[in-house]
Amino acid sequence: MATWITICDTCKREDWNPALQPKTDGELLAELIEPRAQLAKIKSRRVSCIMGCVRACNVTIQGPNKNNYVLGMFEPTSEDAQSIVDYAKLHKESDSGQVPYRQWPQGIKGHFTSRITPIPGTD
Repeated sequence: MATWITICDTCKREDWNPALQPKTDGELLAELIEPRAQLAKIKSRRVSCIMGCVRACNVTIQGPNKNNYVLGMFEPTSEDAQSIVDYAKLHKESDSGQVPYRQWPQGIKGHFTSRITPIPGTD
């Protein structure tokens, strides 16, 4: 089953200034995540608005029949992008999507917003 990183490309951090930086912080973060995700065989996509504006930059780590996670308060840096992809790899390897805290990359600690449990099957 595929694990996806969904990146909010409209995220703007508080100090974003379009005159100095024409691309949003979310676009910059997406540009850093996408090639890393591809190398890790993790799917990625951009969406316009995850509705976590106060915690920009936001991403989700998702997989079918797994716990899905919303994370925020990232900066558009190589380090944050790599931490997100590293966590997504662990999510992919997990049957439930849950990754033990001791395995979390340091760069994602403190960034979790919510966990969304899988939708029950229709029996």
